Amino acid sequence: MNRRDFITTVAVSGGSAYAAMKALGLLEKPATAQSPSQGGSFQLQRNGRGKRVIILGAGLAGMASAYELGKVGYDCIILEARSRAGGRCWTLRGGDEFTDTLGQTQTVQFAPGLYLNPGPARIPQEHVTLDYCREFGVAVEVKENLNRQEYYYKTKNAGPLSGQKVRAREAITDIRGYISELLAKAINQNAINAPLTTEDKERLVEFLKTYGGLSPDLFYKGSRGRGFINYPSAGLQPGLQSDPYDLSALIQLGFANYEAFESDWQQQMTMLQPVGGIDQIAKAFERKVSQKITFQSEVKEIRKTPNGVSIVYTNSSGTNQQIKGDYCICTIPLPVLTSIPSDFSADMKQAIDKVAALYARAGKGGLQFRRRFWEEDEKIFGGITWTDQDINQIWYPSEGYLSNKGILVGYYQFDDTKVGPLSPSQRIALAVEQGSNIHPQYRNEFENGVTVYWPTIPHNLGAWASYINDARQKYYARLNKRDGNIYLCGEHVSYLTGWMAGALESARLVSSKINTLA
Repeated sequence: MNRRDFITTVAVSGGSAYAAMKALGLLEKPATAQSPSQGGSFQLQRNGRGKRVIILGAGLAGMASAYELGKVGYDCIILEARSRAGGRCWTLRGGDEFTDTLGQTQTVQFAPGLYLNPGPARIPQEHVTLDYCREFGVAVEVKENLNRQEYYYKTKNAGPLSGQKVRAREAITDIRGYISELLAKAINQNAINAPLTTEDKERLVEFLKTYGGLSPDLFYKGSRGRGFINYPSAGLQPGLQSDPYDLSALIQLGFANYEAFESDWQQQMTMLQPVGGIDQIAKAFERKVSQKITFQSEVKEIRKTPNGVSIVYTNSSGTNQQIKGDYCICTIPLPVLTSIPSDFSADMKQAIDKVAALYARAGKGGLQFRRRFWEEDEKIFGGITWTDQDINQIWYPSEGYLSNKGILVGYYQFDDTKVGPLSPSQRIALAVEQGSNIHPQYRNEFENGVTVYWPTIPHNLGAWASYINDARQKYYARLNKRDGNIYLCGEHVSYLTGWMAGALESARLVSSKINTLA
């Protein structure tokens, strides 16, 4: 790359160090999976009339498979263990009730119109999920995923800022200013190893002065971008700009992982969500394939036959039933599938068992408050506050702005060994206690709550497949290959684990494979 290209690339990147590195090709590119849908509309070509496909599970993967195959004539039958469709695409509202595998029953007490999405809750703009929302007429609205009004709150090994609420805007603006100062001074001292002319250096320094809010002598002394102690107003109130944090204090705060969250291609500032709850997507699919679903049908055996498959299941009265078909699409989460008697080959069983043990132990808690104090008192409209406490995250709602009551996601844990094993009432008490360290208003405004720990949710027993260490290299390819006429399908056989799009892309891919063979 020549000097001019270097300057152009940095400028085009908007000044972001991450964006510049990405544009320059200095970041490792993650592995990606291509489905037949990427880059255009999806439509199967061959007619499957006369072929029966037994689909295990009426989550998004199962219903999408039935929908796509049904359009070209396949006879699809969906067996669903629950009395509802959607799987993890689930919304909890007032009056709902559920019981976990430990026998703990929770009854949701949320006020009318309020809800919690205990599983998926947001849609990146590139995901195929939005294609189905458009096709089915599911209304969507903005999900404020990132908001620099949110806080970083750390309590351990955080230096002078330990136990202080630090606005994301303040921390990010300050660190950007300090980095710009260091780089500008290094350029002036010829201390960077880059092929830049004198003119290039001058232009880059000018860019850094603007980007970092530097003074003429190239020091960062704070900027309007970090906010004010007193905001500009009318009359003789020009505003009192807040002072920057010390660079050493910001380094000790260690918020880099939080700030880097914004750089992930799936964690965008603006995301989307269905109006009224994430289950609007599941309900839209269910309307398309409702005649194909048999509820309260728990799979007991998965068997191969010389020409297809045989599935044994219990019906709503607990009686064993058997059904045969040409193909089986199994969307059952692997922690559940691993205990179902089957004819899977030895290497497939091994892959199922190994990945099943790696499922995320995620959990969420929804807390209802009588007043939206985060909006009224702290001017936070959407976004996520991060903390090193057990609760990990607090999500602010992106719906119902300026109304009275509201639901916060009081905690969201991904690898939960502390909160989830508690009883539901203890989880709520912990969320309120630790959340009060950030928002003291919790104590007076809290009304009720509900919690979900995915390892104890029947027919899931985990949140999503978490391919750690070398598990993807060892087992992923096998899980993606058919075993006889049985295909695994779901987010766990995608590179979009934990996302609805992973289930939907997998459904399209498996449907294409079956359609190619039929």
